[in-house]
Amino acid sequence: MLLMKDAESQRYAIEGRADFIVKAGEAKGVFIAQGQLLRITAREDGAVASMFGFTRDPGEHLSVHHTRVFSNSYLLSLGMRLVTNLRRPIMVLGQDTVGHHDLLMPASTTDYLTQNGYADQQGVVESLQACVAELDLSPGKWPDPINLFMHMNLDRSGRLTPQPSQTRTGDFVTFRVLIDTTFVVSANNTGIVHHDMPGEIGISVAEDLADF
Repeated sequence: MLLMKDAESQRYAIEGRADFIVKAGEAKGVFIAQGQLLRITAREDGAVASMFGFTRDPGEHLSVHHTRVFSNSYLLSLGMRLVTNLRRPIMVLGQDTVGHHDLLMPASTTDYLTQNGYADQQGVVESLQACVAELDLSPGKWPDPINLFMHMNLDRSGRLTPQPSQTRTGDFVTFRVLIDTTFVVSANNTGIVHHDMPGEIGISVAEDLADF
């Protein structure tokens, strides 16, 4: 794998693909250029990836709220275009080996985890904030995440019920990125039953599906 970065465009020139690891309980940010492919892989059974995206515009970010309205759905499905808070398509889902993801639950905080019996574990929000500071980004707000590999059920009464995880090691989703974006993926404890055992996550970037 050869990975080079053009200082002017900030685009990664990839021969083959570039792979990154997000350790359980941590977060990692990766810049993905327009047109490139982003693959998120569960490296442990039951792993959850809380994903955020920030464009070059400090006020624009991947928005689950606007995605739900734009798609008229709370379910992430193949071919769905995810959008920013400015309603610009930022990525499209092209591959999915799990079929269950969450577009409703907020990110956990360290205080929330402590109050609910998860002592000494860092929340998704604090992990995101630390990662963003290292990347020298200036987001206008802290958006809610897309919780990849999280299985939630919304019944007719409006009740949200976490379901047992169906994610197994090696499961993945692949997106085509439509806007230059820095994505931050957290592998922290979500504080949601059945999805509260942090697991290692893989991030891969490629130019073509044949490179995966």
